[in-house]
Amino acid sequence: MDENIRPKSVIVIFGATGDLAKRKLFPSIYNLYKKGKLSENFAVVGLARRPWTDEILRENVEQSIKDAKSTDEDKNLADFVSHFYYRSFDVTNDASYDDLNRLIIDLEGEYQTEGNRLFYLAMAPNFFGLIAKKLKEYGLKETSGWTRLIIEKPFGVNLETAKELNNEIRQAFDENQIYRIDHYLGKEMVQNIEVIRFANGIFEHLWNNQFISNIQITASELLGVEERARYYDESGAARDMLQNHILQMVALLLMEPPINLTTDEIRSEKIKVLRALRKIGPEKVDNYFVRGQYDSGEINGEAVPSYREEDEALAESSTETYVAGKLTIDNYRWAGVPIYVRTGKRLAEKTVNITVQFKDLPMNLYYKSDNERHPNLLSINIQPDAGITLVINANKSGAGSLAEPIELSYNQNEVPGINTPEAYEKLLYDCTIGDATNFTHWDEVALSWEFVDPILEAWSNSKPNFPNYKSGSMGPKEADELLEKDGFHWWDL
Repeated sequence: MDENIRPKSVIVIFGATGDLAKRKLFPSIYNLYKKGKLSENFAVVGLARRPWTDEILRENVEQSIKDAKSTDEDKNLADFVSHFYYRSFDVTNDASYDDLNRLIIDLEGEYQTEGNRLFYLAMAPNFFGLIAKKLKEYGLKETSGWTRLIIEKPFGVNLETAKELNNEIRQAFDENQIYRIDHYLGKEMVQNIEVIRFANGIFEHLWNNQFISNIQITASELLGVEERARYYDESGAARDMLQNHILQMVALLLMEPPINLTTDEIRSEKIKVLRALRKIGPEKVDNYFVRGQYDSGEINGEAVPSYREEDEALAESSTETYVAGKLTIDNYRWAGVPIYVRTGKRLAEKTVNITVQFKDLPMNLYYKSDNERHPNLLSINIQPDAGITLVINANKSGAGSLAEPIELSYNQNEVPGINTPEAYEKLLYDCTIGDATNFTHWDEVALSWEFVDPILEAWSNSKPNFPNYKSGSMGPKEADELLEKDGFHWWDL
């Protein structure tokens, strides 16, 4: 895709008074505008139930941009916010859609947007199907330009509900008009996975079960559930992280080289990985997966409560705030290579990291004993410090003839002049230019749920011994044992 395209469009945000719009969407649209990636021919319509006016929305947009430190009294900010309009909107009221259609038609005439319309559903997912149906029913998607629909997760709570939601939306929009957003896919280093693999012979030739012993993915958070407690209790770590973000990273790491870099070819290879992911029957889940819930503890020297103390409604909750698992890929390239994943809240650090452990030499003369072996590692750090580290063995000064691990590192945050775009900024731009590569296809959603559903089913039929890990730790001891029985341990680089 040509990154010099400056798309013209009317962007409609359902849920414009919410936290996502304030923290992510408004600053991201502004950054695109400031970088010249958004034409002057654009308008943004904010919709929500609150009785705001255009002026109140514009004040909130301006404040959200200043809070995001996107600007220092930028003289263009006033021009930018003048493109924003607000309507108090009830998604269940048919009259609201008629009014919206009239407003969009007026704005298309004023801003010459060529009929391009982007609808962003930044609100509760139980309204997604209804909104899609009404947008079609009231002619809001029938224009002379393109129409696209961005949907936030969660996309269902299991395979059955995901299918129902997909069927509802597909009655109004074609698959190529639906953009299921996964903000992890907009992160710079996640997108770099493909480049690291397919642009470097040093890695791609070794990227298989002949040379790799295991792969680890860690997505840990310092924060607990806080004000999201009641929402989170209906979700849990498996639905919140494993089914989407983590399995998407697994697919990118393990996919075969595509024949080209088009959306369809990349998606095709990712789908093959998810198809090859070995399903785990409910009776075997405990052999492959560990769940946890945080107890009270300390984070950065401050006492923090347990999950069950976060809200009175959670007092007897069996919802997991931590998941660790061993994944197996049944194909020629990856047979026999375990993929270990873990994610959780209130852990010792905030990080998203991928570590690839390479097999050791059958006989290494530079170790005193097998206990002192240091395997070669490739670490891809996605956040907070985006970068790559390659751990190799070398003879350090004064170490005699023994090998010691040294790190060859590239930290993207330390490179002068690099301005890494926010994930939402990248994905919004991709959507406006019609590049769906970093969005999730329905087949990926369905296959992910097929894998996760048996795990959730098994857990729903047994009562866990929660809480089972202290806040400020890296999770329950059973997660360490999951690797130890295979002769491995978690890497913290």
